[in-house]
Amino acid sequence: MQNNYDKIKATGAELFAISSDNVNSSKSTVQDRGLTFPVLADFDLNVIKAYNVVGLDNIRIAQASSFVIGMDGKITWVTIDEWDQRTPTDEILTALEDL
Repeated sequence: MQNNYDKIKATGAELFAISSDNVNSSKSTVQDRGLTFPVLADFDLNVIKAYNVVGLDNIRIAQASSFVIGMDGKITWVTIDEWDQRTPTDEILTALEDL
């Protein structure tokens, strides 16, 4: 996502990641990977559970997923991926343009 962050921002969208890591681990991820978008720590899995993307077999991580949420707060597009695959950014950009 970092490689396409400018394209995502150009649509008027906000991008952030939600991690099951604690705050310090999330900060380390941002620094180590040179991320310029926020990575939010959800150590208690509250948001991850609310979006129903807890890891398979209730593993304490989130499934790889992407959500497009409209200005009205409604989810307009979602994809849940395998752990080793990610939805191409072009598909996410198309969903953003369709808002």
